[in-house]
Amino acid sequence: MTDTRPTPRLRRGRASLAVSFFVQGAVFALLVTRIPALQDRYGVSDGLLPAFLAAVPVLAGVGSVATEHLVKRVRPGLVLRWVQPVVSVALLAAGSGSALWQLALALAVFGLSVGALDASMNMLGVTLQHAYGRSIMLGFHAVYSLGGIVGASLAWAGAHWDVALPVLYAPLVATLVPVALFASRWYMDHGAGKGTDKGTDKVVGESDQASGSGSGAVSMKLLLPLCLVMSFAYIGDSTVSNWSAKYLQDVLHSSEQLATVPYNVYMVTALLGRTFGDLGVRRFGAVAVVRAGTLLAAGGFAIVAAAPGAWVGMAGFTLLGLGLCVLVPQTFAAAGRLFPGASDAAIARLNIFNYVGFLIGSPLVGALGGAWNYRGAMLVPMVLVLATLWYARSFAPTPARYGDGHERSRTVDVG
Repeated sequence: MTDTRPTPRLRRGRASLAVSFFVQGAVFALLVTRIPALQDRYGVSDGLLPAFLAAVPVLAGVGSVATEHLVKRVRPGLVLRWVQPVVSVALLAAGSGSALWQLALALAVFGLSVGALDASMNMLGVTLQHAYGRSIMLGFHAVYSLGGIVGASLAWAGAHWDVALPVLYAPLVATLVPVALFASRWYMDHGAGKGTDKGTDKVVGESDQASGSGSGAVSMKLLLPLCLVMSFAYIGDSTVSNWSAKYLQDVLHSSEQLATVPYNVYMVTALLGRTFGDLGVRRFGAVAVVRAGTLLAAGGFAIVAAAPGAWVGMAGFTLLGLGLCVLVPQTFAAAGRLFPGASDAAIARLNIFNYVGFLIGSPLVGALGGAWNYRGAMLVPMVLVLATLWYARSFAPTPARYGDGHERSRTVDVG
């Protein structure tokens, strides 16, 4: 990365993309934290609910694949600009229907559009990081975590005061959609760098090869280590989001009220880790930050598995938030460095493994917990996350980003 002094246009592009990350964090939290209310509203049985929940990440993966091809013709900024309102409206539709087919349709639209949103949002983040010449990706994901905290807090308030889902969702969507559309005027697309093409949202002055909009090929052999890391990180994340409350209450015998706290603690520590993570990358390098995050996350799972009581378990979830939070943003950034001539395609493919991990994590821990025990089940994501240490060198800046394919293969293909 070159040391580029950010222009006012770059700073506006960064701020506008941060708004998009915040909105998406809030919308996603408003969905996942109110799943029990959705289940009650539509009368979804416990047996059918997993099928509905599994369909969302599957369709999100389809949306991510479609985005890889779409951005060859349409700039990622335009994709993000129009797909983000669709995600928000799908949330409102899911909370406003009465028939089961309406829920299925709303969740299908949500899944497809959220895949396109996640892919295009991270494409723009990688483009901006390249233009800035320093690590800023963790900051975007910190804003996403902040949005998640706000969304989860609003959902808690809605549940506490028994607010109907349409009444909760409608004013929020009516606020978030215009805000996101207004901010989208300053999205930054390919080629962010030295000069400005004032007639478009595109900043020019660097070659397509440097910006990621070129026609370079993506080698899945080289991308695979990052795909595995992405899956491992989301297996860990989905374990916390889906099982932390049950684990604290059923295994560590906490109160029902205390059992709601671990995920909030996890989100807060993830926010803190991501807020300061970019400074760590600039100071110590991406490899060191990824290794430190991996060890913290693995230690968190070990503490959770061995915890004698609820408060020790809470300490484990705190470490998990600090550790896991750095892995996903750095994985996207590493893909952008690895394939500078085809970063959009690389990020779209990598993003699929976000949903693979999410889809595997919760059922894996549930199955192991039921067949064995939940303490032992917590050791499985610990081992998977620890495997990231084997692939940590994949996060190093390499000569490949300047076009040296031989050096790229030698440096990155460590698995």
